[in-house]
Amino acid sequence: MKRALALGLALLVLLMSGCTRRPVAEQEEAVTPPPAEEAIPESTEEISEEEEEVAMETLTMRIGETQVTVDWEENESVDALRQIVRSGPLVIQMSMYGGFEQVGPIGQSLPRNDVQTSTMAGDIVLYAGDQLVVFYGSNAWAYTRLGHITDPDAQGLAELLGAGDTEITIALG
Repeated sequence: MKRALALGLALLVLLMSGCTRRPVAEQEEAVTPPPAEEAIPESTEEISEEEEEVAMETLTMRIGETQVTVDWEENESVDALRQIVRSGPLVIQMSMYGGFEQVGPIGQSLPRNDVQTSTMAGDIVLYAGDQLVVFYGSNAWAYTRLGHITDPDAQGLAELLGAGDTEITIALG
């Protein structure tokens, strides 16, 4: 009887230990941490609004009727220019000067940080705090850099700016 009881007890222990044991696949799941939650992007409508706000803060430039591509500097002069055009486009009557640049009055002074510099075709600078200068040639003087026209190239700029006085429009968007 003792033997039957011991055998029964051993069988009961084996059965109970088998019940608490999980299959290998379940054990691996328990050990493996759950995957990190993926960031859920904002709705496309919100992204579009955000992109629109950024676009509205981007300065654009036209020489006459030709839109040009400009890499604007990140400085307080460009920030001030951006502030001016928030109320509407800034139209500047430009005049040829020296056979290598067009110069025109902005109508108010911008912050300046003049540095002696050599310019090249496409450079946009601030002269004397209240004059916009766009180069289609080169020069050396103390200017505050505002940006650089990347399209059109030097030849295209010479055609746009070298044929006589013109008008430049700076706007947002």
